[in-house]
Amino acid sequence: MEQMATIMGQLSQAEAPRDNSKAPAFKTTSMKAPHSFDGTQAHELRGFIKSCQLISHNEPETFFCDRKKALYSTSFLTGRAGKWIENCLSNISNEYPSYLLNNWKLFEAQLFTLFGDPNEVRKAEQELDNLRMKEGGHVSLYIVDFRSLISRIGD
Repeated sequence: MEQMATIMGQLSQAEAPRDNSKAPAFKTTSMKAPHSFDGTQAHELRGFIKSCQLISHNEPETFFCDRKKALYSTSFLTGRAGKWIENCLSNISNEYPSYLLNNWKLFEAQLFTLFGDPNEVRKAEQELDNLRMKEGGHVSLYIVDFRSLISRIGD
């Protein structure tokens, strides 16, 4: 009988309401947030995407799935880009893996299709053809310019 009382006491303690004040708060990024992207300056899109990727790679425990990465990024879309994403957000409960907000690569590709510079590669190739190291210039600056152009061609 004493054992039964002890077990009942333990069960009632286990069923007691939990103190939610100790639950972890939603963790937000400690890094600088990306600048907003409004869709009017195509040359800013690559930097916007890279900023979002940097944050998600730095905080994998927060951005552990493509959906979280895409939804975080959408919060910085304004103007034309913001109007475009509103339609996608109206279907936010869509859980299909091929849905835009559930697939980072698809989300990124759609941003480039709609708001990127369609001539970016050609422009980068022309800039690369014209790239010269300035007399008295630093080789490190030339290398930075060269690598930047190569990355725009290779993507």
